[in-house]
Amino acid sequence: MPKPPVLGPQRRTNPLIWCFAFICAIVAIIVIIAGIVVFVGYLAIRPKVPLLYLHAARLDKLIYDQTGVLAVRLTLIIKAENHNLKAHVTYYNTKLILGYHHGLSIAQLVADPFDVRKNTTTELSYVVESSPIPLDPAEQDVTQQALVKGKTLTFFLRGNSRTRWRVGPLGSVKFWLHMNCRILLPINGSVVYPHCTTRSH
Repeated sequence: MPKPPVLGPQRRTNPLIWCFAFICAIVAIIVIIAGIVVFVGYLAIRPKVPLLYLHAARLDKLIYDQTGVLAVRLTLIIKAENHNLKAHVTYYNTKLILGYHHGLSIAQLVADPFDVRKNTTTELSYVVESSPIPLDPAEQDVTQQALVKGKTLTFFLRGNSRTRWRVGPLGSVKFWLHMNCRILLPINGSVVYPHCTTRSH
């Protein structure tokens, strides 16, 4: 008859391995609970990205002489919107470049840090008066044609702003806002409402 196998001493799991497994289980539970808290907080608060948009613009004054030098004065109304129902938003590092035609810079529009309370709008009003701007031949042609036809001049508004707001248990949220607007302004001084917003970028 075959002899029964001889069993050696049983090997015990190292206590360090048990300790490591216990720590991993605790960490996994904490991560799961944190995920549930974040998810519930998001559903409860439903955070919305703030907006910055060009609400209205007007060409107040236009001076153009035969040497190809342009001077303008413009009024711009920019609005900062916060649609969050439970958090106010801070806007900072707001810097926008106002320019003419395709790339001629006229002025830099800046704003000190400001707060927009929950579910409200803050209006920024700018009146920009340029110094005399020498135009290149292509820009002179565009300007002369607009003056002859009594139509519009093309301006642009480009730049960035940063926002920061607290979203309950989710903590502080920061977001870049990017603006890139093309503005067609009638030379007769009529107000236009481009509604160019950072939402589309």
